[in-house]
Amino acid sequence: MALSSMTGFARGHGLSGPYAWTWEIKSVNGKGLDLRLRLPPGWDAVEVPVRACVADALARGSVQATLAVERSGAAPTVRVNIPVLDAILAAVRQAGTKVAATPPSLDGLLGLKGVIEIAEAEENENERRAAEAAVIAGLADAIGALAETRRSEGAALGRVLAARLDEIAALVERAERAPGRRPEAIRARLADQVATLLAQSERFDADRLHQEAIMIAAKADVREELDRLVAHIDQARRLIKDGGPIGRRLDFLAQEFNREANTLCAKANDVELTNIGLELKAAVEQFREQVQNVE
Repeated sequence: MALSSMTGFARGHGLSGPYAWTWEIKSVNGKGLDLRLRLPPGWDAVEVPVRACVADALARGSVQATLAVERSGAAPTVRVNIPVLDAILAAVRQAGTKVAATPPSLDGLLGLKGVIEIAEAEENENERRAAEAAVIAGLADAIGALAETRRSEGAALGRVLAARLDEIAALVERAERAPGRRPEAIRARLADQVATLLAQSERFDADRLHQEAIMIAAKADVREELDRLVAHIDQARRLIKDGGPIGRRLDFLAQEFNREANTLCAKANDVELTNIGLELKAAVEQFREQVQNVE
């Protein structure tokens, strides 16, 4: 499967009888799949199948889908509300017995609230059901287009992640070759430190100092950290090659990368290895930032 990003945009539109509809869908990063659906009043019947369609097509991302529908070709019905008009005329006549005034005009009466009623033409049930089916099918097409844009961005994202992994691998290789992490270099440094301490005082126990030096040397060894980093690099490369919704697993690996880089920096026993550890932390952070975009 191809690698997919979580960001994308798509739009779809169509006609079904007197109905014209438009879908607009956009997605951004999210920890899980979160669909925010905006439907016109009266179109709640499409919500369940629409949510199912999105869940089948996408694994992660914050998705916003907006549906707009217009109905044309059906003339509205205009009628006069006679009971309301009669009530108004009765009130006018009663007021005319007490106050001398010009009789109200017809356009004035018709302009009063509630006298004129405008109603939409009744919908045809079959046309409405057909329009709902067309809207759902149109959503599936739009989701397909969205998924395609996410895969296109995912391909570029995969190349960036691969480059970051190559950079991390190169830094691990530099750490492997660092002269300061060789056992003889560590022994020589510790021997110099012990000799300096013994020269300053005769009360130090040479055997105890030797044992402490061995323990310090063992703790300073970063062999395990380097081996784990190599294993994590291999696993991340396999995940990227296989593709699919791997964002969570890559995010976990990014955390493991960071943990090993921190330990390497803590154990570093010379300037070069410390600098490599700091560069490694920077590369891991860049990798982690890009992983946040992966589905």
